[in-house]
Amino acid sequence: MGGTGTLKAVLFDRDGTLVVDVPYNGDPQLVRPMESARSALERVRREGLATGVVSNQSGIARGLVGRAQVDAVNQRVEQLLGPFDVWQICPHGPEDGCPCRKPAPGMILAACRDLGIEPSEAAYVGDIGADMDAATAAGARAVLVPTSVTLQAEIDAAAVVAGDLAQAVELLLQGERSATSREDAPA
Repeated sequence: MGGTGTLKAVLFDRDGTLVVDVPYNGDPQLVRPMESARSALERVRREGLATGVVSNQSGIARGLVGRAQVDAVNQRVEQLLGPFDVWQICPHGPEDGCPCRKPAPGMILAACRDLGIEPSEAAYVGDIGADMDAATAAGARAVLVPTSVTLQAEIDAAAVVAGDLAQAVELLLQGERSATSREDAPA
């Protein structure tokens, strides 16, 4: 899954991963959690791992939503799914060439800095290839949870693919247990 550090945080894409994707959503009342989002997050938190959200929000740059609207939607995500330890939002458009917008690793690196961990101690769960590319570029573990918008080429290219968020978390935790058992095995 990439990365060799002990898993300390699981970061998630927002739209299409944690919540149903409503393009350029500025209305908190339209926020609907993905089917296994709540249980997956509860599992991560029970394991004592930090949680975070890393999300491109180009609607801000395009003038389709304001930052206050995005913040209100994010607050609603927290009301429905519980508090996150870190949020990273890129307000830029694809043509801006910023270092934060996925597939660039900037937001994942910033989230790890905010949490005081190395990128190898984080995993990123998302629904498209840009999410996987950002995680890989940052040095974090990457798990793809495809939706109807995920391209077949993105699924084929992903190192780890899960059917839903609960399975993604289980794969990450199983990988962590296997790494621990290998480290604890006698030489």
